[in-house]
Amino acid sequence: MFFTIDPTNGVAIYEQVVRQVLFAVAAEVVKPGEIIPSVREVARELAINPNTVARAYRRLQDDGILEPVRGTGLAVAAGALPRCRKERVALIRTRLQQVLQEAKQSRLDRDEIRKLVEAELAALEREEA
Repeated sequence: MFFTIDPTNGVAIYEQVVRQVLFAVAAEVVKPGEIIPSVREVARELAINPNTVARAYRRLQDDGILEPVRGTGLAVAAGALPRCRKERVALIRTRLQQVLQEAKQSRLDRDEIRKLVEAELAALEREEA
């Protein structure tokens, strides 16, 4: 399964579930038409309240990302891929704006910020190798 929850990161648990479904669809880990894990499965695996997962799934249905499949569960909607990719970029952009604003407020100059970003990207690449 593609879910991991961090109760200490300041993002509501249901929102973490929503984001992870969006990101999984955007990365094509889960493809349109594919059935996603049930509310019970996710709740059991993550040790969270099933109502939390149900709330996340309802929001994803309301947003047209998931659709019910009669007698089977929920599947990724046919038009979800471009919407998820757009939403993924918007979420990351918002977080980057917040970090950059904090960096500017702490009086880091452009070069210092750029060096920090490059160092963190290099560290991520080393972890992936």
